[in-house]
Amino acid sequence: MGIARVASRAQLGLAAPRVQVEVHLGSGLPTFSIVGLPATAVKESKDRVRAALQNAGFEFPAGRITVNLSPADLPKEGCRYDLPIALGILLASDQLRFSDQLLETCEFYGELGLAGELKPIRGVLLAAAHAAREARGIVVPEANYQEARLAASLTHRAASLLEVCERLGAKNAKTNREADDDEPAAAPSITRASLDLTDVRGQAAPKRALLIAAAGSHSILLVGPPGTGKSMLAQRLPGLLPPLDGTDALDVASIASVSSRGFDARDYGRRPFRAPHHTASAGAIIGGGPHVRPGEVSLAHRGVLFLDELPEFNRAVLESLREPLESGVVAISRVAVQVDYPARFQLVAAMNPCPCGYSGDLSGRCRCTPPEISRYRARISGPLLDRIDLRVEVTRLSSEELLDETATDRGMSSEQAAARVSAARRLQLRRNRKLNAELTSEELKTLCRLDRAGRQLVSQARERLNLSARAIHRALRVARTIADLEASGAGNETGLVDSSISPVHLAEALQLRRAIN
Repeated sequence: MGIARVASRAQLGLAAPRVQVEVHLGSGLPTFSIVGLPATAVKESKDRVRAALQNAGFEFPAGRITVNLSPADLPKEGCRYDLPIALGILLASDQLRFSDQLLETCEFYGELGLAGELKPIRGVLLAAAHAAREARGIVVPEANYQEARLAASLTHRAASLLEVCERLGAKNAKTNREADDDEPAAAPSITRASLDLTDVRGQAAPKRALLIAAAGSHSILLVGPPGTGKSMLAQRLPGLLPPLDGTDALDVASIASVSSRGFDARDYGRRPFRAPHHTASAGAIIGGGPHVRPGEVSLAHRGVLFLDELPEFNRAVLESLREPLESGVVAISRVAVQVDYPARFQLVAAMNPCPCGYSGDLSGRCRCTPPEISRYRARISGPLLDRIDLRVEVTRLSSEELLDETATDRGMSSEQAAARVSAARRLQLRRNRKLNAELTSEELKTLCRLDRAGRQLVSQARERLNLSARAIHRALRVARTIADLEASGAGNETGLVDSSISPVHLAEALQLRRAIN
């Protein structure tokens, strides 16, 4: 009888603190207890581990078995501790031997089936990323291997408990410096979406606004009657954005890995596109629940959050978007835990101009009264609307424009627009080390210098449009993006763009903030 220690990790938001699984075998009446704030799924591992050990041909020790998940004040959830608990029992009962180096530098994850097979777990990518920062190896189920290899090169895989024991045990020892593959994992290739801007006929002004929004990561509101292409435009925005790389790709993948749906390694590097239904609750959008899972705003981090039929969303849901739109972070507080999830998403919203959807349409089909229209639009509060950078009307096309099969000029394709967006973003990142939508008011003073005509234009717009200070700052950010698009289109790849903003750029930015009629 003895004691053994096996390393693993917990999951708390986007943190993965290390957990030491301590197993003690003592004399006395047979008992099996797990301590250290285990959740229900962790407590139930007792039965899974017992059956897995016996069906794998090992002896389940008689006596008192005590498993301590240290640190004891850290909540533990999920089935990831099945494998380290089983290995700890085998080590403590001298049925298995691992080298001291392996136990000190390797971590173990996996859910056990009753026959001893290893089943995949959620959040392994996050654990692998934290282990890689400490140059530690990990052992994961076969189904989690490709996901883990995206973050940690020192990765072992196994299909069953017996395979872990045979491959890493004393009879066939492997050092943690040897991964299962000699070659590092390659990121999946990113292919452009088949949705193209040229599929949307006409709508030159909304397409121009979409290009500006993509170049600076600005939020945008599309307003128009049903069937005018608002959803089509929104769905084509991800195709204009460059693929993720480096830290951003790992952050997005880590958020997905701890969500209820999990992460698919084939999606690594792709910009997320989230389109929740308007009946979604505030918890589903912002995040939360008993185990504090990320919501839609975090799952759309560095990607697009599309809210169709914006006024139909619950008022509390819409108001909860105000803080993450400003800060790019969601702080979820519960009695026992506080978690911060990143939420630097690009908001694309769509709405009808009135309850029936045809206000202002040339057909004259709208029969909504002015009070009905006012109540409908009042569902979107002024503070939230103030945080949306671009507001664009999407008008109904004529029959000739819609049915003309001979039309050849449909504007830029998604590939051409994506090239311009990438060039403009490169200018911003070289100059600001961030995109224009993230610029602070202090940075705007040096990056958006106005001449006399520009200052006069801002003054007139503030009076006539009743713009707030936030609205002015956001208009300046959009004007900076328009100038960057113009500079990148001229072939400027140095990143040294003139900090002045011309009245032309500013006038277009202010026009895109006008009230919707």
